[in-house]
Amino acid sequence: MSCALIVIDVQRGFADPSWGRRNNPRCEENVAALVARWQRAGEPIVLVRHDSEEPGSPLAVGQPGNEFQDVVPPEADLLVTKEVHSAFHGEPDLAAWLCERGIGEVAICGIQTNMCCETTARVADDLGFGMTFVLDATHTFDLPGMSADELARATAATLAADFGRVVDTATLLAA
Repeated sequence: MSCALIVIDVQRGFADPSWGRRNNPRCEENVAALVARWQRAGEPIVLVRHDSEEPGSPLAVGQPGNEFQDVVPPEADLLVTKEVHSAFHGEPDLAAWLCERGIGEVAICGIQTNMCCETTARVADDLGFGMTFVLDATHTFDLPGMSADELARATAATLAADFGRVVDTATLLAA
């Protein structure tokens, strides 16, 4: 059974200072390593792009921040665009695309750990897909009262408790 790599919202707009302090400066390096491994293996890669409709958003369509960062491959097996947190609620229908190809496993990486990545991971499990969350290939930002590192730990604990596997890049690449 194939495993699709889902690369979520690795967009230039997340470098905007308005997001605040982020964690995990190696996120993009780890995403690039995962992409390279999936490409070598000929396994499916799904790119997900957040097309924000919020006025002034650095992720708005037509803005430079909506573009993918350089670590994202120029072509993938599928591009999903979304305006909400879960890649499974974007266009085209990600679950249908995976099922049509007999893909029952997903590995999730990208931005933000506790927002779109976690939401996509939860929905993947709810829909019956095997889910691997590559924690060090995600990053997030501080929120009032909680640091980005604390948010990432909370996401990891929640997902590992009931939604799938939580691993680091080295562990997944060694498998």
